Amino acid sequence: MEEVQAFLTGRIWLKEQTPFPLAVIEEFIQKGFITPHSGIQSNQNSNSKKTKSATCRRCGNQQLTVFQCAKCNGSCLYCRQCIQMGRISSCSELITWTGPSVVKQANHCFRWSGTLTSLQAKASKELLLSVQRNQRHLIYAVCGAGKTELLFPSIFDALQRGLRVCVTTPRTDVVLELAPRFQQVFPKTIMHALYGGSPEQSNFGQLILATTHQLLRFEEAFDVVFVDEADAFPYTVDKSLQFAVQKAKYKHAVVHTITATPSEELLQQTDNISLISQRFHGFPLPVPRFVGLWNYKKHMYKDKLPQKLANWTLQRLQSDQPFLIFFPTIDLMERALPLFQHIHVDILAVHAEDSERKEKVLKLRRNQVCGLLTTTILERGITIPNVQVAVVGADEQIFTSSALIQISGRVGRSVDFPSGDLVFFHHGISLEMDKAKTTIEEHNTNRELL
Repeated sequence: MEEVQAFLTGRIWLKEQTPFPLAVIEEFIQKGFITPHSGIQSNQNSNSKKTKSATCRRCGNQQLTVFQCAKCNGSCLYCRQCIQMGRISSCSELITWTGPSVVKQANHCFRWSGTLTSLQAKASKELLLSVQRNQRHLIYAVCGAGKTELLFPSIFDALQRGLRVCVTTPRTDVVLELAPRFQQVFPKTIMHALYGGSPEQSNFGQLILATTHQLLRFEEAFDVVFVDEADAFPYTVDKSLQFAVQKAKYKHAVVHTITATPSEELLQQTDNISLISQRFHGFPLPVPRFVGLWNYKKHMYKDKLPQKLANWTLQRLQSDQPFLIFFPTIDLMERALPLFQHIHVDILAVHAEDSERKEKVLKLRRNQVCGLLTTTILERGITIPNVQVAVVGADEQIFTSSALIQISGRVGRSVDFPSGDLVFFHHGISLEMDKAKTTIEEHNTNRELL
């Protein structure tokens, strides 16, 4: 029973996909320890007593599709929104654990030798108080301010009180970046790092690091939830991911948020705010410089690399500086890749669907490659000492001011390399570019006033 209990506690899982024999699951259902739920739930439409709608229990989606089901030999509704986690249809059953409560871990250890700056310490104390009072808290801190470190005391306090904690983020790269750091700080705590393709965890984790997608598989599991990079795509536009975060926490629990670029909505959806306008090492934020790169698409589609971009890359190679070059589309990036590889064969490219993304980023971190071409997938959650950054087509619509601020935040994060080159190549300066630069300069002004 302990294995099934540990696996299912706080989770909502497709019955046929559990790592246990169905006979075992049926036995616990008979005992009342496991409760089955219809995968697609019918509910009355609030606008009419006669009209009924249906909802996916796992992701909250109501835009369902009809298909001829071979399992029940009838017409079934199914959910396309969360199908990557296994198809949920009208005849599917989701299961939750409703048996005896799991015995939570009692011996936690906090092993961190670092020190917080005065601004970090102030924000950390404010957050701890909000967590203890169960009030929503927003950490609004510039990129490189050391947001992760100031979470540690609140997480440790919650673990010691027997609470289950989740740190979630829209980006897999952020989970991969945070997981080893958290395991080092909390070495005795059973921690799970969950993302697409992560190893399956069957034991009970009291500290969960997960992408927001993975929270679709949880229900009333967490006493404390932190959403890191709370303004990041796709979380901000995907209602099912927002639904997942709310579903994963206990009803009484609140959600705390962390970001360098909060939206107006985030600012309004909080009880308390801590603002940090200075990086942990005290140096100013690198300010982008704007460089015109006229007709860059035309050049690349004719298999020519614009000279300014080629020169910038050569300067990085001559200085032995790792670099990231951001592109507005995968198509343009892939078109440019062989042109860059004429300059240096070790330049690689990554994007969201790249199965080798994790390995390529690791190679850059280990100085095994000189630079990466990338989409906005690496705008967050990556720290490379001395990295230099260029944005190609910074005036394109995908590069919002928030995205450009986050991209800018990759530069100068290390105390040993607190500055670096940050260039926005463009075909005309956009309002978003101006807004990003102005915001960065305002943070630097606020830093000087501290």
